[in-house]
Amino acid sequence: MCVMTTKVNPIEHDFDFSLVLGGPLFQLFRKAHLTGDVLQLAYRRLLIIPLLVWLPLLVLALFSSSGEALTRVSFFRDVEVHVRFLIALPVLIGAELVVHSRLRPVVKRFVERRIVLPQDLARFHTAVDRAVKLRNSVPLELSLLLIVYTVGIWVWNGRVAINVPTWYANPGGRWHLTPAGIWYVLVSIPVLQFILLRWYVRFFIWYRFLWDVSRIKLNLVATHPDRAGGLAFVGSSAYAFGPILFAQGVMLAGLIASRVLYGGENLLSFKLQAGGFVAFFVFAILAPLLMFTPQMARAKRKGLADYGLLAQRYVEGFEQKWVVAEPTEEILGSGDIQSLADLGNSYAVIREMRPVPFGLQDISRLAIATAAPMVPLLLTIWSPEEVLMRIIKVVF
Repeated sequence: MCVMTTKVNPIEHDFDFSLVLGGPLFQLFRKAHLTGDVLQLAYRRLLIIPLLVWLPLLVLALFSSSGEALTRVSFFRDVEVHVRFLIALPVLIGAELVVHSRLRPVVKRFVERRIVLPQDLARFHTAVDRAVKLRNSVPLELSLLLIVYTVGIWVWNGRVAINVPTWYANPGGRWHLTPAGIWYVLVSIPVLQFILLRWYVRFFIWYRFLWDVSRIKLNLVATHPDRAGGLAFVGSSAYAFGPILFAQGVMLAGLIASRVLYGGENLLSFKLQAGGFVAFFVFAILAPLLMFTPQMARAKRKGLADYGLLAQRYVEGFEQKWVVAEPTEEILGSGDIQSLADLGNSYAVIREMRPVPFGLQDISRLAIATAAPMVPLLLTIWSPEEVLMRIIKVVF
């Protein structure tokens, strides 16, 4: 009996890949009816998960017998806790919708725009499959859970000093926890840390996928008007991570607010830390895209060489026809002038081609997303009018 096998043509693959539609937690949410196949029911996740980590803290803190009236920092005055669980956590959850909608088309654009040529589609398919396999890894997410309940709790234990009674612990040791503190340390903090670490892993998956793509010989056109050889869409895709940067900024703003409002520290003393924080996260998002620089630089050098040779031949012919020899036709209305201008414009585009797939606009947008949550802190030292005027001066 003759058995016929069907060989899949890589060209027919649609290269549909989502960074967030997969993994054990995603499957758990589907079974719990907290999400659909393509991230439906977002309102349930945005409501249930933050309330799961914050509401028990409120109830337990209110009914705790630890005597909150004697505490220096009550639950309601703990700004850091509220911004973490009521602002940052919902943003991190809702960011899945943004990342899914912004990054999913990016994968297809490599093929649709012929950045990856047909003969290399099999390698591109392999890169997608590697990313999907890592995204769906059960051991990976279990490792994150283990890290949260070992390293995460150890870090929290090391950085928190309990000198006076608080809503979550009493003096005499960091593990003299109140009922609210037990939920805080064993549920609330681990949930936030797990979701945040899961985003860091997704960063790694995305950039490893782009690394695999950058190892393919890409069809970069130096005269592309995006001044990036056709790869500017890769730099713009970093906007998808804006909500995660915003959430990170929210958590830093909450920490600073607690120290300024209740610790008596000066807001301006945090300016270097805040500036370094913004610079670090913008660098962390955009720096991996430098992996495309070698191919972009080669495309620019080749473009300058090819168009330089073409320009030399053309201007020689143009000068011979219109300058050296007696013109045999009227120069007014001749297409030669326009062709000369078009050639000059093409050469200028190549000269302006960037060695990276992102520009200053991309950097500034990500920096603004990270720093925006810290703007309200300025109201602690300036009036709203002064804050507005200073922002206008910075922007314009």
